[in-house]
Amino acid sequence: MSEWRALSERTVYENRWVRVNMADVELPDGQHLDHTVIRLRPVAVAAVVNADNEVLLLWRHRFITGAWGWELPSGGTGEGEDPAAAAAREFEEETGWRPGPMRLLLAVDPMPGISTSHHRVYWAEGATYIGHPEDAFESARREWVPLARVPELVGRGEIRSASAVAGLMMLHHLRLS
Repeated sequence: MSEWRALSERTVYENRWVRVNMADVELPDGQHLDHTVIRLRPVAVAAVVNADNEVLLLWRHRFITGAWGWELPSGGTGEGEDPAAAAAREFEEETGWRPGPMRLLLAVDPMPGISTSHHRVYWAEGATYIGHPEDAFESARREWVPLARVPELVGRGEIRSASAVAGLMMLHHLRLS
């Protein structure tokens, strides 16, 4: 069996967004190693598809990777906040559209070897425009993009976020296959 066991953890850095720990890990052969563990709040992601099979995406720059790309609205869930409600809140704040009822599409752990970042991707049929987005600074623009274009955009590297790729490819499969 190849199960690693964390024997202890100590925090080496913490702020309101992230906690970085060092874990004493025992490997299957009995050896020990120090392993970095990045602990993050769960993330709620929102995808909304309209009657024309278009999905509302954000075009934004990520300074960490130095890349522009399409993303789904997302954000951390508050303490005790329902993830579906968090996804709807993030969608509304970042797009200016209020989504219909949110349904769980899938859950992903983008970096399970180092991080507890757990992403739940929700989706809704349709949204109502309520005005300019509260968090307009989060993106350069917001556009309804045909779901049929998703594989092409992923292939060209224009959709790179792991949770967006997973969620959009799943919606593409469910809606257009």
